Amino acid sequence: MPLTFAQIGETAIIRKITGKDEVRQHLAELGFVAGEEVTVVSSMGGNLILNIKGSRVALDSTMAQRVML
Repeated sequence: MPLTFAQIGETAIIRKITGKDEVRQHLAELGFVAGEEVTVVSSMGGNLILNIKGSRVALDSTMAQRVML
């Protein structure tokens, strides 16, 4: 299930990152790697604010679709 389907306040484990190598590398640099916990803080128009590794990160809906839970 893509990260965009997670509810606000829900904590989930990242299972897989999809997309081209550049996209996966960019997400990995932000902390989005398999096995990491991610919490949805806020959602507006499909864009998400997430808490990962103690930091808040904003992802647009296109990037969030690449993160599988």
